[in-house]
Amino acid sequence: MSVNALYTDLSGYYDLMCIDIDYQAQSHAIRRLHLIFGNGGTTHLDLACGTGPHVRHFIDFGYASSGLDINQPMLDIAATRCPEAHFTLQDMSDFKAIESQDLVTCFLYSIHYNGGIEKLNACISSVHCALKSGGIFCFNAVDKDKIDNGLSVKHSAKQENDLFTFRSGWHYSGQGEKQSLRLSIEKANAEGTQLWNDEHPMVAVSFAELSALLAPHFEVHVFEHNYEKIIPWDNASGNAIFVCVKK
Repeated sequence: MSVNALYTDLSGYYDLMCIDIDYQAQSHAIRRLHLIFGNGGTTHLDLACGTGPHVRHFIDFGYASSGLDINQPMLDIAATRCPEAHFTLQDMSDFKAIESQDLVTCFLYSIHYNGGIEKLNACISSVHCALKSGGIFCFNAVDKDKIDNGLSVKHSAKQENDLFTFRSGWHYSGQGEKQSLRLSIEKANAEGTQLWNDEHPMVAVSFAELSALLAPHFEVHVFEHNYEKIIPWDNASGNAIFVCVKK
């Protein structure tokens, strides 16, 4: 099953799949970084916004927030959750913002959904064009050279009479610009069990390579992947938050 087919079929379960994510803490942390590094403006665009939970928090913070995604069923849910926001069906590797933005975000490692280095570079250029002077681009990323193929995460959640079990983990062959997110979703109830397996192709990049792609467009600051404290990246961990100020 393709990436888009899986998420289209299960778009109604997406929030359940992400039930253990603290959207409020993530949004608040990026808001703090925006207050420190930003230009004082409040226009915001969320790339790969999914069903809009981060957009909801930024609207509640007082931002004029909007989102884009490649999946229309996700955007339909987002529009219900955030009727004040404007959502568009666009690919983040080649998008156009309706108006210039003070803040562009990309949460949940979604920056890696750019299918290769060329598309990632095009996304960075699109973000640069979308931002106002002094605007910032915030996202989280994983370093390909620090991926442990043996690690995965798992959680379960109930919805009515169904028990869902979600598993996911990064995989990188050790060479090239492709990595993958391996995902399985199990749905069990009295009638039986259904299982979906998928492997999402994603761009693989080291933090050194990523910083080099960003440097022509942005002043780059890298922080530990910690949404409770603002801590400079230790140059060792494989997950980080990037804060990029438009030059």
